[in-house]
Amino acid sequence: FSVAAHLGLGAMQRRDVRLRREYLYRKSLEAKEQALLTRKRQLKEALDSDKPIPTELRKDAHELKRDLALDDPDEHKSNVLDDEYASAGVTDPRILITTSHDPSSKLTQFLKELRLVFPNCHRMNRGGTSMKELVDVTKGEGFTDLMIVHETRGKPDGLIVSHMPNGPTAYFNLSNTILRHDIEGTVNMPEVFPHLIFENFSTPLGKRVSTVLKHLFPVCRADSTRVVSCVNREDYVSFRHHVYKKQSHNTVDLLELGPRFEMKLYQVKLGTPEQAEAENEWVLRPYMNTAKKRKVL
Repeated sequence: FSVAAHLGLGAMQRRDVRLRREYLYRKSLEAKEQALLTRKRQLKEALDSDKPIPTELRKDAHELKRDLALDDPDEHKSNVLDDEYASAGVTDPRILITTSHDPSSKLTQFLKELRLVFPNCHRMNRGGTSMKELVDVTKGEGFTDLMIVHETRGKPDGLIVSHMPNGPTAYFNLSNTILRHDIEGTVNMPEVFPHLIFENFSTPLGKRVSTVLKHLFPVCRADSTRVVSCVNREDYVSFRHHVYKKQSHNTVDLLELGPRFEMKLYQVKLGTPEQAEAENEWVLRPYMNTAKKRKVL
């Protein structure tokens, strides 16, 4: 049994390495393709407006013009993001959620409430499980995403969201966390899939973050009464969870289900949490905190 298990584990590790290598190769090709598309776009704009061809394009203008004539204007250019979430909307996401080692009672309660927020979410007691073992379990059991909640002195203050099998992984700071039982007038949690509201995610990084978050939820029915909203203000994402009840044709009662918290993105990594060598797609730097007019999301 041990030999068979060892062989099976070795085969799975080799498969993960191969898939990771293919993912990085596709990403390198995407960068080259994006540069070529930019050059084609510049040439097309110059030709359409009867302006001189930019100097840096004149050497390759003939070849670029020939490629433009062969391109399909309605063709969708696939990229790594398409590959990462290729099954979104086709199959429902399955989430494994856990905590840091030795969680407090408040963090455990927060974990239980988050499990109710996300459909098809399974809670796991972390124990002494290492990060690599945790990722291996997530991949091996067919989960699409891994969520890890952290704390400092009994207060939930960190959230990791990692998409399987190759990433991306988004890291958030949490603040102003209020649990369900601390909110007055909460009602029972319905099990229907929620509607999603994402507001003010206008930059490419903002759209990236909204993609990571919205694909944690399956497609809902039109008559669902649950609403999950993520509203970006000053690069802080306010997470709210409500249920509504229609009283008449023009009045609606909105009741908060909880929990509620604020999220601050500080890193996006092109890989899973245990991969120390994975490339950083974006990292919050200290000098960015002083750039008041710059909004990253």
